[in-house]
Order: sequence, then structure tokens, then C-alpha cells
Amino acid sequence: MKAYERLIKYAAFPTASDESCETCPSTSEQLVFARALADELKGIGCTEVELDENGYLFATIPASAGLEEIPTIGFIAHMDVSPDVEDRNVKPRVVSCDGGDIVLNEELGIVLSEKEYPVLEKYRGKTLVVTDGTTLLGADDKAGIAEIVTAAERLISNGSVRHGRIRLGFTPDEEIGRGADRFDVKRFGASYAYTVDGSSFGEVDYETFNAASLRVSVRGKSIHPGDAKDKMINGSTPRRLPLSISDFCRRSSVPNTPAAIRASTI
Repeated sequence: MKAYERLIKYAAFPTASDESCETCPSTSEQLVFARALADELKGIGCTEVELDENGYLFATIPASAGLEEIPTIGFIAHMDVSPDVEDRNVKPRVVSCDGGDIVLNEELGIVLSEKEYPVLEKYRGKTLVVTDGTTLLGADDKAGIAEIVTAAERLISNGSVRHGRIRLGFTPDEEIGRGADRFDVKRFGASYAYTVDGSSFGEVDYETFNAASLRVSVRGKSIHPGDAKDKMINGSTPRRLPLSISDFCRRSSVPNTPAAIRASTI
């Protein structure tokens, strides 16, 4: 099966995460997809396929004979999709990108405009997987899962590419900032790992933001804005807060990172 065919198959699973839910995973639909994915991994020949109670799915591509002792590398992708857009009843289809606009839904007048999305110019002459414009596709990050599983199938079925032990990891709740919370690094057992969740062909990011958040509550006197002239005080005025947001950022242990963090393309 090709990677795009897997993406289309995976798009049928609704897996949106839910920030308001404190369980892990935050939605039961993610577990439904994880179980189906576990069965598929077993079917293509992966070993040590394990799905834990928190919805983290790990598997192994065994090392080629004689390469069992070299460092293990890992590949990771997340199973959930954004909860901000409808992810049920996805209608994916393959289209050719020949230049110009791509009509997603003629009846509703939904168009993928090259003017609005100039990135389409980069993909002239290629095929794209799109929806009918009424739902998200879920390629973030089901495309990453499809790529990993397809590569795993080829490595296992074609022994001509020799490699060390490879670990695969599929996680829940990345879209709501919890994807790494219960990831068991020791059990995963990789010396190095790559997250397959990017955008451009051949691009490798070697750093990322940490998804930390700050929630601030300010206690004061309520007043209606309609008659608040010369009375209302800006609640975000740093001198009136014990610790301003800018102070918090400066005092955090996370080092400043330059805006340009992408490595050279490969």
C-alpha cells in the first residue's frame, strides 16, 4: 500500500483531541484508531507492538542480521488531529496540481486559491490529497503516520536495505500540548528519534517551541467600559502585577532561540 492510500484510509478515523478533558488520551476515538493501527503494524511484520493504557503505541522493526548492536533510532508521529475543525465524514480525494485554483466543493463554492495559498506553486506537476472543503483532512499528522508505516512495510518486506533496530512511536493529544506528557522515553528505547510532522519536502527541524503556556488571573474591581473613563485601570500594566508576562518569559529556564532554526535540507 502506498503512503497516500494509507492517509486516505486513516482519514476515515475521527481522532480530534479535547482540551477540556483531563483523561489520556483525551478522547476515546484516539484509542479506536490506535488499536486499528496496532493490528496493521502486526500485520506488516513489526514486533514488540504495545499499546498502553494512555494511548501510546510503540512498535519495533527488528535489526538486520549483524546490526543488532548499533544505536536504535526512532520515528514518531501523533494520532490526534486539531479539535478546531470538523474531522468526521472526511471525503478525501486525489487531485493533480497543474497550476491555478483547485475546486474543492463546486456546490458550496469552496476553492483552494493559488493567490491565497501561494505555496501551491511549489507543487505544480504533483498530486495532492484534498477534502471537499467542509472538514479537515487530518494530514497533521496522519500523513506522518502513513509515511512511517509505509516505510516500515518496505524495510521489513525488502531485506536489501540493511539497518539497525528501529522503534516506532505514535502518540495521543499532541494538538492540545500533551503529546509528550506520558511518553515513556526509557521504554521507547531509542538513542535518537525524529518526529515526522513537517511541511516541506526534505526539511529537517532540529529545534522547536516547547508549547508552554501561562494562565494569569487578575483580581480587581469590575467596571462597565461605558462609563469607565478615568476609572478603568489596564490589568496588564506591569507595575500593577507582581510578575508580568514579559518577566515570566525572561526568568524561565528555557533559553532564547533564534527565529531561524531549520537545518539544511536533505
